[in-house]
Amino acid sequence: MTLLKWSKLIGAICMIGIILYASIGLGQSPQPSVRLTTNPPINQVQPLEAEATTVLGSGHYNPPVQLMLQAFDAQGQSLKDAKIHLQLFTRPKNPWFTTDFPIVEGTKLLDIEGNAPTGLLQVQQTLPIRGTYQLLVAVTPLIANAFEPIKQTLTLTLPENPLKFRYFGILVVILLAVGLLGGWVIGGRQAIQPGEIAPQQVRLLLSGLIVVAIAALLWVNISAELAESHHTMSMPGMVEEVPPSGKPAKLQSQGLYMQLSGDKSATVGQPAKLQVSVSDTKTSQPVTDVVLKVTTTQLENNWVAFAYEGTPDSNGKLAWEQEFFDGAPHSVVVEVAPQANAKEQFQPFQVAENIPVEGVAPPMSVRLISLTYFTGIVVIGLLLGLWLRQRQTPRTGLTWKRSVS
Repeated sequence: MTLLKWSKLIGAICMIGIILYASIGLGQSPQPSVRLTTNPPINQVQPLEAEATTVLGSGHYNPPVQLMLQAFDAQGQSLKDAKIHLQLFTRPKNPWFTTDFPIVEGTKLLDIEGNAPTGLLQVQQTLPIRGTYQLLVAVTPLIANAFEPIKQTLTLTLPENPLKFRYFGILVVILLAVGLLGGWVIGGRQAIQPGEIAPQQVRLLLSGLIVVAIAALLWVNISAELAESHHTMSMPGMVEEVPPSGKPAKLQSQGLYMQLSGDKSATVGQPAKLQVSVSDTKTSQPVTDVVLKVTTTQLENNWVAFAYEGTPDSNGKLAWEQEFFDGAPHSVVVEVAPQANAKEQFQPFQVAENIPVEGVAPPMSVRLISLTYFTGIVVIGLLLGLWLRQRQTPRTGLTWKRSVS
């Protein structure tokens, strides 16, 4: 009887082990996925604000980063005839440790959906700020029920320029030195009159510093706010005029009609909607066997903010949203060319639109926080200087004036 019980117990343990092994194996079985690669590698890329400065960067603007999204099935093979929807978001807002473009933080940088016959979607995007970007990717089949849709969230961490930390350290040392020198001077032996908490020279010095700091803060911030309000009120609904692009926004050529439409102006921190469509001039039917090349260029410094090459959808359209994170005019150029296996071959041609972009000043709260940090560093240096002066100067007591009766 005892042997029978032991055999049942061993059998139950074996059964549980088999079930657990099967469940673990099922949970670890390969799943369809999307792989992200960049060119150049992301650790070799710098945020936009540091690129073109001769002190922090190379002195010129680098090409945008190439983002490559490859969709794989459960066997690790590239998915065929897929459609990939990409949404790219910047790092979340952090008012305590902002970037050079705080307006851009926590915003949608790009939203595009493109056909991927080989399961590959490629875009070129300039990354404006440091931090972790979030990519929301959705893969669906072009042919119904060809495969199960995939949804995946990817991240991309852009490091800060190391030279910024070096120069920030130098600035901190300078501010500490200023505070240390002030504390050393203030901490010198000075007579304190009855009823005073500090010598008159010290009180005058501190009062003057406070008045100058408050005046400078109010002048800088209020001037910026008034200038922005004046610009908005003097031209309601208007933005800066830009020169014409030299190319039409819609064009009929070689039996094709192409039109670039969407928002005619943009604001920093807000995505703009754009769309290009291609149709046959004779039948008015959409044309799909073409290649569309989109390039967005900042006109003041002539650097590329966004680029994409792909095919239109079944309606002959390509729609996307992009954020213009620099408050300067941009040029959006779309070139159409025939696919290699297209029946009708033609010479490539372009449509374009110049888009004015309205800049947005950083919030006053961000400026106040930054000023508080720098002021705190000076205060720390001041207290340190006072402490060192007191340690060096022997205590001789305070001399009080006595009235002679």
